[in-house]
Amino acid sequence: MSNVDCQLVIFDMDGTLTRPNINFDEIRAAIGLDGEPILEALAKMPPADRARADAILQEFEDRAADGSELQPHALEVVAAIRESGRPAALMTRNTRRSVDIVMRRHRLDFDFIRTRDDGINKPAPDPVLDICRHFRVAPASTWVIGDYHFDIQCANAAGAISVHLAEAFETLPPWSNEARHIVKSLLEFSRLLGIRLDTESRPILPGA
Repeated sequence: MSNVDCQLVIFDMDGTLTRPNINFDEIRAAIGLDGEPILEALAKMPPADRARADAILQEFEDRAADGSELQPHALEVVAAIRESGRPAALMTRNTRRSVDIVMRRHRLDFDFIRTRDDGINKPAPDPVLDICRHFRVAPASTWVIGDYHFDIQCANAAGAISVHLAEAFETLPPWSNEARHIVKSLLEFSRLLGIRLDTESRPILPGA
């Protein structure tokens, strides 16, 4: 990766590796929530209500995973990072079950996957810190890319290098400026890391 200080790359899933295809307002309406983040609202519910809401959320997530489409160059960028000797990890607020559907559907491989089943979730720094500890890599040498505010908050709170994938935004949201870098595609992100892909989408690493 050229002279970029990058020992570890962490990807968000929905809207980052995959094209956005889940409507959170529809999920809130189906559960009966207002504007509060879904997982945080579920955590406050009594057990019976929580079980019902979890089932609704899982149904939406499974449907989105079954119909998911990758962002352009997602496979190539992830493969190039791993081929360069840096681990590529995935962190998501989805369940392991829906993540497994996406991984199988698109034949994606990661060196570590951290889901909402594994502990405290974004926007807290815990997911990034857990992944960094697993690889014994300092957050300051870790790059985190995501399409949503929680991804940026999580990365920044952990002391990692945050990258906002703003592909879905015609006008950048105010929080986008909290990210260290802003890119419009995974291809642009790969160039930021010092990786370029040739016209046949075969990874070409610096010095190759």
